[in-house]
Amino acid sequence: MKQKHVDKFMRPVRSFVLRQGRLTKGQALALETAWPVYGIERGNAQLDLSSLFDNDAPITLEIGFGDGVSLATMAKTDPQRNFIGIEVHKPGVGRLLHLIQEYKLSNVRVMDDDAVEIIKKRIPENSLDCVQLFFPDPWHKKRHNKRRIVQPEFVELIAKRLKPDGVFHLATDWEPYAIHMAEVMEASGLFLSLSGGPFSPKPESRPETKFERRGLKLGHGVWDLLYRKR
Repeated sequence: MKQKHVDKFMRPVRSFVLRQGRLTKGQALALETAWPVYGIERGNAQLDLSSLFDNDAPITLEIGFGDGVSLATMAKTDPQRNFIGIEVHKPGVGRLLHLIQEYKLSNVRVMDDDAVEIIKKRIPENSLDCVQLFFPDPWHKKRHNKRRIVQPEFVELIAKRLKPDGVFHLATDWEPYAIHMAEVMEASGLFLSLSGGPFSPKPESRPETKFERRGLKLGHGVWDLLYRKR
């Protein structure tokens, strides 16, 4: 009993809950046919990003791409940039892979593990041009705030993986989380806001998501934060 208690205590706090919905036929087929081409298998070895894409184009890493529509749209619009998407939910992974095939994209790779562990173990330092974190779970109950992914240690981790002048772009539709994000980013000392204040106008490069449109119809606000690495 004591050992079980220790194991439970030592288990890391996750910023996500793994809820696996049912796959559509299209998502299942994409996972079968596209994952071997565009998916990055789980492991601990650091990635060679130039070899991964067979070029040295700028790289954007997106954490939690949801249904993949936004990421696929960005990759289609900006073919001179490479994108790595991380998502733990299989339907979202399948949806993005389906869109990669539909749009005939060659500049996207997909990972399906815990983003924090991927960044720690597999992404080289000073290798990314941009990191995107759009609409992460706000964990709005006070007792769950510790699960929010945006914490000082996480911001430091992102800073180390970004190139000098690399950009960290965050967005949320939960105002208390937006304030929390701003406080953490401003306190880090590792970044400078691109707007002079914590919040920036929504850039045209970020497509509006279905989730976001639904929130806007309900009267929710949306806050973008764009910070450049010092």
